[in-house]
Amino acid sequence: MIRNREFQIYIASLLLIGGSAVFTATFFSIGQVLLVSLTAMLLIGSSLIFTWWRYKEIEKLSGYLRRICGGDMSLDIRDNQEGELSILKNEIYKVTLMLTEHKELLKRDKVHLTDAISDISHQLKTPLTSMMVMADLLGNSSLSEEKRMEFTTNIQRQLERIEWLVSSLLKLSKMDAGTILFKKDEVNVKSLVEKAIQPLLIPMDIKEQTLVIEGDEIVTFRGDSHWTQEALINILKNGVEHTRAGGELTITFSENALFTEIVIADNGEGIPKTDLPYIFRRFYRGTNASVESVGIGLAMAHSIVTSQNGTIEVKSENGVGTRFHIKFYK
Repeated sequence: MIRNREFQIYIASLLLIGGSAVFTATFFSIGQVLLVSLTAMLLIGSSLIFTWWRYKEIEKLSGYLRRICGGDMSLDIRDNQEGELSILKNEIYKVTLMLTEHKELLKRDKVHLTDAISDISHQLKTPLTSMMVMADLLGNSSLSEEKRMEFTTNIQRQLERIEWLVSSLLKLSKMDAGTILFKKDEVNVKSLVEKAIQPLLIPMDIKEQTLVIEGDEIVTFRGDSHWTQEALINILKNGVEHTRAGGELTITFSENALFTEIVIADNGEGIPKTDLPYIFRRFYRGTNASVESVGIGLAMAHSIVTSQNGTIEVKSENGVGTRFHIKFYK
């Protein structure tokens, strides 16, 4: 503390003021000199003690910050007293909490990234291995034309699957990075539903499924038509796949002062209760998932809806069916 230049200037100032007061008192009487000298010593002493205490507190804070830099986030220096030092302690504690939370988030992101890379590798490994085997067999000159056509078709199907997976992952990555700017257009729900159902009309026709659409033509919400259509397609595709031949899908929509709601329901096999909390998790494959499923469609639908100030909930019962409730808030 004594080597501190600010402290040296402070001591010199106190001594100069005290010496000046004592020197002035000599022009009056000895009693005045003694009184002024004693007062000056008491003031200088108390100032030095107070300054020493403040420096000790600052030194403690410095040690606290050094321990934080060393990774010790468990320290608690909260002080409920008044004063600038107490305020500084509380502010440092708040920063410590923020750093701790940020550190935990980084850990979770790292684990999530590791899991995602592992899942992607697994999803790509299966079709690639299959294609490599079939490509080797195609090199066999004695292979029949019928088998050659079968392997070629299978390779094409696997390539389409890989293309869809990579495309979906790129879309999810853009949403995670916040690089997608969702539009805020006035979207007509009936028109949106009609566009979303178009790619699924043939699969529904093959399974002889019935589609019922109910809702007022003037129902709208503010959002991005293109991306919301993508979300609806993924949900509808899930419904078509898990609804038996001859089953029924229902799409209803309505609007009130708070939100616009779209409900997609089917009378399919339903989702087990054990799977319900995880169906929007990326790469999660439920008990009733098909062999071709990679567990990414519903995760993408969830990200698209929630990114537009919306919510998506699911209610399901085994053997009865599933209902997806999508709400876009005003």
